[in-house]
Amino acid sequence: MTKELKQEYTLKITQANKTQLITILYEMILIYAEEGRAAHAKEDRLGFREAIRKARGCVNELLTSLNFEQSLAMNFLQLYLYVNRELAKAEVRNITEPFDHIEKVIEGLHKAYEKLGEMDTSGPVMENVQTVYAGLTYGKNNLNENLADQGFDRGFRV
Repeated sequence: MTKELKQEYTLKITQANKTQLITILYEMILIYAEEGRAAHAKEDRLGFREAIRKARGCVNELLTSLNFEQSLAMNFLQLYLYVNRELAKAEVRNITEPFDHIEKVIEGLHKAYEKLGEMDTSGPVMENVQTVYAGLTYGKNNLNENLADQGFDRGFRV
């Protein structure tokens, strides 16, 4: 993920409500699948594995966010486990075909969550967030680097 894209997603994350956070994770999985394909095409095994690791981090974040008191949680669990298995298959076999399956599932979920996001009027999940501008955060009395570069995430890597 480019530095500019990291900055964009850092800003999105800080301003997102719950539904938008899920949508962002889906987008990131798709980005990492694309990066994995590109690395594989260049025969960059380390880049390929790194893209898969990052995508799996996003899937793991989705798994930990499931609320099993909701009836649909088991359906989402099965989809996320399937995506995780496909990512593992891609890594172990050093192939890109599983990305086709992953993209199909995630793109469908992404479209559905985009529509849900339009109806979700709740505010951002994060409160008291520092102002983010051009990849830098301005705290009370200090200037910090981009939140994503500081390991801001809770289990997925930006």
